[in-house]
Parts: sequence; C-alpha cells; structure tokens
Amino acid sequence: MTDRATRDRAPTGTASRRPGGTRSRRPGVERTATLGATNARTHLVGGSRGGVADAVAGAARLARAVGRLGARVGGQVASVVTGLGWTVAVLTAVALVLGYRYGLREVVAVGWTGVVLAVVALVALVGRSRLAVRMHLPTRRVAVGGTATVRITAENPGRVPTIATSVEVPVGPGLVDVALPGIAPQDTVEREVPVPTLRRGVLDVGPVRGVRADPVGLVRREVVWTQREQVIVHPRTIAIPSTSTGLVRDLEGQVTRDLSPADIAFHAIREYQPGDDPRTVHWKSTAKTGALMVRQFEETRRSHLVVALGTARSEFGDDDEFELAVSAAASLGDRAIRDGREVTVVVSARTPEFARRRVYAVHPLTTRSPSLLLDDFARVAASDASLPTSEVARIVGDDSVGTSVAFLVVGSAVGLGALRLAATRFPVGVEVVAVICETESPPRVVRVPGLTVITIGYLEDLRHALRRSAAA
Repeated sequence: MTDRATRDRAPTGTASRRPGGTRSRRPGVERTATLGATNARTHLVGGSRGGVADAVAGAARLARAVGRLGARVGGQVASVVTGLGWTVAVLTAVALVLGYRYGLREVVAVGWTGVVLAVVALVALVGRSRLAVRMHLPTRRVAVGGTATVRITAENPGRVPTIATSVEVPVGPGLVDVALPGIAPQDTVEREVPVPTLRRGVLDVGPVRGVRADPVGLVRREVVWTQREQVIVHPRTIAIPSTSTGLVRDLEGQVTRDLSPADIAFHAIREYQPGDDPRTVHWKSTAKTGALMVRQFEETRRSHLVVALGTARSEFGDDDEFELAVSAAASLGDRAIRDGREVTVVVSARTPEFARRRVYAVHPLTTRSPSLLLDDFARVAASDASLPTSEVARIVGDDSVGTSVAFLVVGSAVGLGALRLAATRFPVGVEVVAVICETESPPRVVRVPGLTVITIGYLEDLRHALRRSAAA
C-alpha cells in the first residue's frame, strides 16, 4: 500500500522503474529541455561550442563593421568624384589591363596618364578650408529696377594666412563666382554681389559654397557655409490719387434705392413697426399724428473696393502687357490699403496640369499691409490654365456683399463685349471699372451703361484717369 502511494506522488516527467530495473522517460521531455537551453551563439554556429563559436561571432561583427565603413567611404568617394572622373577611372583600368596583356605600349601610356591625373586630383582634395564665410542681405524687398546686393564676409580665424580662393553664390537661376584674396590671420574681407532686379519675382540667393577641384574636373568637393535666402522683387507701382478723391470718390457715396433705418441720406417718415430702432423715432411727427413715427434713410455705397486681375495668358498680347496689368492692379490695391479702406484683391486661380476638371476659383492676396500685398504680386504668373475674365467676375460678383467699386484689370485681347458680360456678373449698384492694359496705346476713358472702361498704355496713364471726376 505504501509503495503504491509513493508511485502516485511521483512528479510528472520523472523516471519510473519498469520491472527488470530499466528506466523510462516520457517522450519529448529530454528534447524540450535541450531546446530551452539553446542560446544565441548556438543558433549562430549551428550548435558549435568553445572557441569556434567565438571566432564565428567575431567574424560576423567584423564583417558588419567593414560593411559600414565601406558604405561610408563609398558615399564620400561618390560625392566628390564627378562623372568625368568615373569615366577616366574606368578607361585607365581598361587601358592598363589591355596594354600589359597584349603588349600595347601606347595603351599602357594612356593608362599611366590616367594614373597621373588621378594623383593630381587626389592632391587637390588634400586639406580643408579654414575660412568662416557669412552672407547678409541688406535689402530683402526691392521694386523692379531697384538696387539689391548680397554681402559676402569671409573671416580667417586661424593663425596662418589663407591662400586666394573663390566661392560660388547662386543668385536666382545664375551662379556668381566671387574671388577672395589671401586673408591674414584674424582678418576679414567683404565682397558685394549684385542681384538682378529687371524682372518681377522671387529670387533664391545662396547658399554660399566653397569648391575644391582639380584642373581637369575629375573631382569636386563642396563646402556649404550659409543657408538659402530670398530676395523678393516687387512689381513697379506708382502713387495714384487717393481713393477718397477723383473717379473712385465720384463712384462712391451716392445714394441707392435700398432703404435703411440708419444712414446719411434722409428719405421719409413712416409709422413705427415692431423691431424698429427706438433711436429713429421722430418725436415731432409723433406729437402731431398721435402715433409713433420713425425716420427712414436711403443706403449709400460702402467703401469696399475689389481689384480682380485676370491671369489667362490668352488675354494678353505679350509678357510686357501682363507686367503692366500686374503693376496697375498692385498700384490700386496699394493705394486702397494706405487709405485705410476695406479692399479685396484677387487673381484667377490656375487649374493643375493633371486635374480631372477645371478649377473655378480665385486666389485672394494678402491685404494686411502694402508690403505683404506686393509680396504676393511678385509671385503672380500668367498661365494657359487660368480662368477668363468673365468667370473671374462671376466668382467675385457672387461674393461681393457691400462692394462699392470693382476694378477688373485685363489685357488688350479682352473685347468690349466680354467686359460688358463681366460687368453683368456683379449685383446692381456695384460700379464696375475695367482697366485695359495695352502697351504704348494712347489713354482713353469710355463710359457705357454699368461700366467704365479705362485704357492705359503706360502705368502713368492710370494716375491721370483716376484723377478725373464724374463732372469732367
């Protein structure tokens, strides 16, 4: 009885004696214990032990380190060897192999010439520049035709004089080489690079790069000292008359047929209705009639100007005509902002090249300040995928609540019929002024019902047209 209890309490997986004195184990127990003891090293070498496993693990670590070092060196070599350098290297190797194999002395000479060129290129890369180069833009915004420069300052912080060198300064689409003389220790040298401002736009300036290269051009190593910055070339604008005088003033401030409980132009007196402002009660009429009477006014036009510029390339005769239109629209928006008026300036949006359908929208420009508005005008460009003037007028007219005067700045290809159609897109009561830009054309002003057409051939003509009054 005791032996049976002892056998029942034996733990699972322990050996049990069979009759005859042999031990038996449960299948899989020993194999599981062996796998549980397996470590990373035995996985790597397939169960090897001792010094062989250590050698294999060390060889793997060494291979990984050599691979990383090779990739780093290869990247550095690839960054300095030019396309011509790789071509010369391949031709040199081929010439030496074929020349010595077939006994071609001329080919061997070509191969050794390549070796000499490679040595010269290697010597050209030895050493590093000790200069500290900075770039400064005295003026970041300039009008077309203005003066803008980039100031390059090179300093030698070392104890040994530097040799004469040159740096590269990207300015817009061009590249300027700036020669720097030898600089004494703890001394500085300044150079100024002119920025081309003949055309409106945004020019990327920098970064300033130092270049070390061999005479043949097999290798080239660049050292970048500064960041890329921008110079914004604004469109040319003129000082036009204030929007509180002249043509704009004559178009504004006139009464409309819309009635209002509070305004300037008095219309009539009527009986009080629920919801009327008690401040409009006319007490004398109330005393005479015995009923509450209130004053009624006619609304006047609000000082809200809209300037819309069409950018469809088909509406302009040439690039100069488009630049004239940009300058005219910028002058109108700049003047309105300086007068403290509420103004909205928009240009037609461009449909992306791979869009499935045409984009019917306008792009509003920033009107918080004159400089920000001109910054946006510097980026405006003509496009074949822009909306025509009639569609621009429709979009602006649908969102012209409170607008008093709308300026449509267009090119010479837009006819009078298209302008009349554009004028009908605005609500009744909005005075529409079309400014046709036609280079070297004599200025003229034409008035048709609901539309005033101003034609200018030069930007100065806009000043004279806006100075006119309705009485003239």
